[in-house]
Amino acid sequence: MIRTIAKQLKEFRKTALITPVWMLGEVICEMVIPILMGRIVDRGVYGKDLGYILKLGALMAAVAALGLVFGFLGSFFASWSSAGLARNLRKAMFDKIQTYSFSNIDHFSTSSLVTRLTTDVTNIQNAFNMLIRGAMRSPAMMIVAMTLSFMISPKLASIYLAAVIVLAVFLYFVMGSANRYFKQVFEKYDKLNESVQENISAIRVVKAYVREDHEISRFQKAAANIYLMFCKAELRVTAVSPVMSLVVYLCILLISWFGAHMIVADELTTGELMSLLAYCMNILSSLMFLAMIFVMMTMAEASVRRTAEVIREESSIQNPEDPVMEVADGSIRFDHVNFSYREDAREMVLKDICLDIHSGESIGIIGGTGSAKSSLVNLISRLYDVSSGTLYVGGKDVREYDVETLRNSVSVVLQKNVLFSGTIYENLRWGDKNATDEDCRKACAIACADEFIEKMPDGYDTYIEQGGTNVSGGQRQRLCIARALLKKPKVIIFDDSTSAVDTATDAKIRKGLAENIPDTTRIVIAQRISSVQDLDRIIVMEDGRIDGFGTHEELLENNQIYREVYESQNGAAADADFDRKD
Repeated sequence: MIRTIAKQLKEFRKTALITPVWMLGEVICEMVIPILMGRIVDRGVYGKDLGYILKLGALMAAVAALGLVFGFLGSFFASWSSAGLARNLRKAMFDKIQTYSFSNIDHFSTSSLVTRLTTDVTNIQNAFNMLIRGAMRSPAMMIVAMTLSFMISPKLASIYLAAVIVLAVFLYFVMGSANRYFKQVFEKYDKLNESVQENISAIRVVKAYVREDHEISRFQKAAANIYLMFCKAELRVTAVSPVMSLVVYLCILLISWFGAHMIVADELTTGELMSLLAYCMNILSSLMFLAMIFVMMTMAEASVRRTAEVIREESSIQNPEDPVMEVADGSIRFDHVNFSYREDAREMVLKDICLDIHSGESIGIIGGTGSAKSSLVNLISRLYDVSSGTLYVGGKDVREYDVETLRNSVSVVLQKNVLFSGTIYENLRWGDKNATDEDCRKACAIACADEFIEKMPDGYDTYIEQGGTNVSGGQRQRLCIARALLKKPKVIIFDDSTSAVDTATDAKIRKGLAENIPDTTRIVIAQRISSVQDLDRIIVMEDGRIDGFGTHEELLENNQIYREVYESQNGAAADADFDRKD
């Protein structure tokens, strides 16, 4: 887990490694100053030697300035390295997410991935910054200060040692108690992000149903859970400060008391006592900094685990060793295919599917809600792998193809396709980044999108808001159809993608597709029989099985489900629909 994160340092590894060196230099400078200060008191002040005072004073100023430079360089390189680590982590996570199959994405919720890319990475960045600065500085300061203290007075230095042991035991139990709460916080962050994401993406629905109060209450509940978790953790952490202060002042009191008696007995000089008091603050402040590092490490532990999970997750869909790099044609064959979204599912979503679709054929798919129409077509572009059986595209098992090659040959137009922020041209070129303006206009003409684009003030340069919120549902669907056509695919799938388009426009789109891409296999999922009745053949789905497969006329004669839906949509049987259960 740590190794996974450490690999992302990459070009920042050298700056991360040199940071502790600068911090060690700062520690050495800080440890020299109390020695010089003690000598100024003992030999300069008591000896009334002004020249000695000025000489050592100048040396102290030079050492302090050098320590400042070392401290600045250490902080600079620590910030540079930690920010670079955060950048590389986000890139590594985002790049890995792009390789995920749908089943991998199903494993992580969207809100969880957002939290991992933002909050978790920020926690790791802060913890790493503090670690490389303090991992050398604090232990080195404590060891050097303790050693010099024992050299001055073993008796008084023993007070430090006892204080350090007591505080270390106390910190161990306090931080251990806080640790379990910090681990739970980030799961609560997932819930908070989920609330925000759903509210913003569905803001129109929220306002249409006047559910603002409900959403506010939901958000407040998620925020309150995070607040309570942090309060419980911080309550334990805040106990460190007063205990630390108590120990510091107790040490100062004891050292001053015993030190004064030792000065009277000529066992200690005043300058040495001042040095010991300075080392006391150094030792205990370094222990406090170590405690803060421990807190950050505790908080970052859960973040490291969650971030490493994303980076180490391997896509369930991989290229074979010697992949096929070209799809010959648009023929499709399902050979006893079974499919389930989960390996441990009790029942298959698709059951014993056997189909043979010829290249260039137009196929319709109808069926009730939950009949697995979309699941069937998702297998064609290998968004999921079959659970058993074999699926062939272009005469080859889809698992033999290079995944990118296969998906470039199979275009999918969904009912809820997404447009991205940018101009219409930029959105269309998602289908083909090298498409000319003429190619884009031709695809839009086939998809009947040119009608509304030309009426826009900026035409094809019109800016589309994120998600396509400034165009209607029907316009968005037509733009997505045009985008899919630019891929020049061997197979194009329309998953209820004209549901927001009127019947006349739907007919024009179907006519344009038939005339302009006759050699492309077209698969149309629809609820309206009028959208599929003129296609070559039609599949009727029922409960994950194929209930019928044939032409419109054949199904009217031989398939009860198809006949009832047809009569329902033509007013002959008002009570019949796809979801009817006899």
